[in-house]
Amino acid sequence: MRVISGSAKGRPLKAVPGMGTRPTTDKVKEAIFSMIGPYFDGGKVLDLFAGTGGLSIEALSRGMDRAVLADTDKKAIETIRLNLEATRMTEQAEVYRNDAMRALKALGKRGQQFDLVFLDPPYKQKVIGDLLEQLVADRLLTESARVVIEHPADDRYDEPPAGLEWLRRAEYGDTAVTILRKMEGEPAHEAGLTAEEGALEADER
Repeated sequence: MRVISGSAKGRPLKAVPGMGTRPTTDKVKEAIFSMIGPYFDGGKVLDLFAGTGGLSIEALSRGMDRAVLADTDKKAIETIRLNLEATRMTEQAEVYRNDAMRALKALGKRGQQFDLVFLDPPYKQKVIGDLLEQLVADRLLTESARVVIEHPADDRYDEPPAGLEWLRRAEYGDTAVTILRKMEGEPAHEAGLTAEEGALEADER
């Protein structure tokens, strides 16, 4: 794995030890940024289920200002920190060892908003719908925000959650990428779920 483009282009990224984390391949990562960017003029990115941190690091390399990364796995958190150091992006990132839903609720209480959100949960977890609903309900998205979901290719979404709309879907073998955007002027309190289904703590060393 490596950073594909931008200020840290070519820098290698470490993988999380063991078999518990499924990193986004360079091919899929390049496709994602071709669809949503490929470059940015500032902004803030949120990476839940961050794994190696590769997606957020790529976004920072391509022009995002700040990143918040969360994962529950201790080895993933250690790997993220190593990759941020290797790409000289430590000062641009906040890293937390936390459950995705708890992280969203805590960020909402802090009034945080994001221009780009990555959701790449383990395929056996069916949490995408709940997380999308929470993003809208807690007003975590800027008016121009994009949400990128990486999921099994056989998962289908019939309708977007209230407050969001589907932009694009693409398949890469067994993996699919679905991209959504925030609907302008959508009241957060009307958020509903029609798709398939605390405080941020410092990571534990």
